[in-house]
Amino acid sequence: MAAVVGLLLNRGAGLYRRKGLLLLLAGPVGSLSRQGSVRSNSSNAVYDVVVSGGGMVGAAMAAALGHDVHLSDKKILLLEARPKKKIKDLSTEYSNRVSAITPGSATFLSSFGAWEHICNMRIKPFRRMQVWDACSEALIMFENDNLEDMGYIVENDIIMSALYKQLDTVSDRVEVLYRSRAIGYTWPLPHQSSDSSPWIQIDLADGRRFQTKLLIGADGQNSLIRKAAGIQNINYQYDQSAVVATLHLSEATDNNVAWQRFLPSGPIALLPLSDTASSLVWSTSHEHAVQLQSMDEENFVDSVNSAFWSNANHSDFIDTAASMFRSAVSLLMPSGTAARQLPPSVAKVDPKSRAVFPLGLGHATEYVQDRVALIGDAAHRVHPLAGQGVNMGFGDISCLTNYLSAAAFKGKDLGSLSHLLQYERERQKHNLSLVAATDLLSRLYSTNMAPFVLLRTWGLQITNAVPPVKEQIMAFASK
Repeated sequence: MAAVVGLLLNRGAGLYRRKGLLLLLAGPVGSLSRQGSVRSNSSNAVYDVVVSGGGMVGAAMAAALGHDVHLSDKKILLLEARPKKKIKDLSTEYSNRVSAITPGSATFLSSFGAWEHICNMRIKPFRRMQVWDACSEALIMFENDNLEDMGYIVENDIIMSALYKQLDTVSDRVEVLYRSRAIGYTWPLPHQSSDSSPWIQIDLADGRRFQTKLLIGADGQNSLIRKAAGIQNINYQYDQSAVVATLHLSEATDNNVAWQRFLPSGPIALLPLSDTASSLVWSTSHEHAVQLQSMDEENFVDSVNSAFWSNANHSDFIDTAASMFRSAVSLLMPSGTAARQLPPSVAKVDPKSRAVFPLGLGHATEYVQDRVALIGDAAHRVHPLAGQGVNMGFGDISCLTNYLSAAAFKGKDLGSLSHLLQYERERQKHNLSLVAATDLLSRLYSTNMAPFVLLRTWGLQITNAVPPVKEQIMAFASK
């Protein structure tokens, strides 16, 4: 929790206190320097915007810029270290890496045509979400009164395929360089001389060199751009890893509910992929995660079913106190309580679909500096329990694109701090709230101590019984 407090205390530095000079860093992987001058020459191609990192967030950033009407005359470059991945026919097997896309993110992806490609490939909407405690009967059910979709489960590979299809349609505006790894950055001098360049210089591992008026860091949680710019990143590792897998249900259902149960060791989620398949995200201790990955299929399936169905963590005291409180709430708000639904039973797991990755929290104290902006995991990292990681990144892109579009329309310098700071203020306000909330929930539910169990049980029951509160939560999470 101390790290989250640190985030809040450092927020002022990120929002309002700007550094006069960037920290000088040098190393074998990446560097940013002010030493000497950068001479403009014919071999140095100059771009209006360079996006470093071609994952979901970086590719979406480049596609959004390429499709913006006010940026149609701008020269944009996307750098991706990996080779170009050719998506042939859609595999019958589901990927084990999926994202829960919010309606807000779907609207954003629709704005430049990517969502249509996603819908034409493979997508599973969900209309309800049930969250409940493994240590009590407390639960909360989220659903829209008009039966609209709450969100969409989409494989990351499908999102990537859709984004690169849209990048192909704007290839005259957006250049994509694969197998291109940046190893150094040179900052413009504070006071320009006749032989110096006013732009950022980017050196690639293969010897190529580019200049840009705006560098956007979409290079992930270990962002070289963030480190090279000297931007502080407050982070720590949770004592947890996430186990992901593709599961097959015992019988076909509508399968339009996203399920999440808070266990003392961490949350377990079952996300619908089809009428017969779901994606597992199980956050647990590192030791347990390794066991889950290595155990045979039968024991693994039994462990998953037990995690969703077992009441071994219940206590008579908590159950009695929760029942009395629930009865009192139902008398005051008879229409506000919801009956618990039973999750589907799992029959088998896809071979080789199990994988494990560590969990952590991170947040950059600054999102921008002169001619630099951070987006996605380069700026923030959250626990997957809220399913907000990539949605926060898409929110960053939508916000930054709007400010850059307005700046271009007014004929302003895209790398100017004036509008970059507006982006930073807007997104830090939103993202910090999510980072703090997910961290608090993770800690509150990672214990079976009676006082904490009782506190969260009553809190969940009250929240579930008050529709306006649930509506506010859904509205915030769906952005």
